[in-house]
Amino acid sequence: MKVLIINCGSSSLKYQLIDSETEKVLAKGLCERIGIEGGMLSHTASETPEREARKIEKAVEMPDHVKAVELVIECLTDKEYGVIGSLEDIDAVGHRLVHGGERFSEATLITDEVIKAIEECNDLAPLHNPANLTGIRSCRQLMPEVPMVGVFDTAFHQTMPKKAYLYGIPYEYYEKYKIRRYGFHGTSHSYVSKRAAEILHKNYQDFKVIVCHLGNGASVSAVKNGQCVDTSMGLTPLEGLFMGTRSGDLDPAILEFICNKENLSISEMLTILNKKSGVLGLSKLSSDFRDLIAAANDGNELARTTLEAYSYRVAKYIGAYTAAMNGVDAIVFTAGIGENNSDVRQLVGDYLSYLGTGVDRSKNDVRGKEAVISYDEARIPILIVPTNEELAIARETVKVLGR
Repeated sequence: MKVLIINCGSSSLKYQLIDSETEKVLAKGLCERIGIEGGMLSHTASETPEREARKIEKAVEMPDHVKAVELVIECLTDKEYGVIGSLEDIDAVGHRLVHGGERFSEATLITDEVIKAIEECNDLAPLHNPANLTGIRSCRQLMPEVPMVGVFDTAFHQTMPKKAYLYGIPYEYYEKYKIRRYGFHGTSHSYVSKRAAEILHKNYQDFKVIVCHLGNGASVSAVKNGQCVDTSMGLTPLEGLFMGTRSGDLDPAILEFICNKENLSISEMLTILNKKSGVLGLSKLSSDFRDLIAAANDGNELARTTLEAYSYRVAKYIGAYTAAMNGVDAIVFTAGIGENNSDVRQLVGDYLSYLGTGVDRSKNDVRGKEAVISYDEARIPILIVPTNEELAIARETVKVLGR
């Protein structure tokens, strides 16, 4: 079956069309600046035995997500750039959804009742869930007969025990408002942990793996016997590692201290923690690790300190999750930084000798492909596994529909 994967942001829409039988990406693209002047669409049709790959980029105004979905369908069915004959060739749509709260522990068929339940989680993800719902409604309007499945970033982490997800605050706040650790990047953590077991020829149900999803947003998870038992992000994606622009873990009293000193509101403070902190704020330079590494190599001490601080925190989470699982069978790097930045992997690996492992410098000279990068005699393998959230969503969609 052909599954259309939709990932909606407030002003963007990423998509892929995947053949679930071959798991080949037939086409993919991005709609940008939806509802904003200067809209752009890029679309790529994959190479086939009959035709070479084809790509189109064009400026086009998209006043809303319905128009964006219309353009996606036009591209997919276009005689020159398309890969299907008509809308009827799309068998299902899989939607990436950020927050499912405690209600959704697995992918689910989207119904009116499910949409209502997602709306009830909007307070937990005010920037993401409304945008995701807009994508669902737009697709339902244009493809009312096509079954749609929601795949939640938080679902994979719903296996965490209470000791891992409860905060040390009055329990009534959990009872009233469901304030707890939820975790994010769950689709990636699920896919990568399973793929690591396959690469190592391990039984996933008897396997302890730590997944380091290191991108502009970053999180670490502990996956034991096929279930997530802990993860670094919390109620929101702000907790855990410090990231491209997010602060990560810090003393909560810092908020009041800075607000009083700088005469800031809580809203302004949260903007700083989300958009002006992390490696950007600490380095005073950039949120792009390539810029930091270049600057560090040129003698910028603050850039070097930022890289060391980031890698130190990743290594600390690896140590904590090794304890949480009473051991570890593999450590995996994924996402943009994890897959492509050998410097960060090396810095993290240098902390892991106590586990009888480390990163081999020669094997670490690799970007964006599956590889074992630990030294030959290492007791615990360290891997790179490129994430593929779209394929994972397609697989979940097929599973839900029983096809």
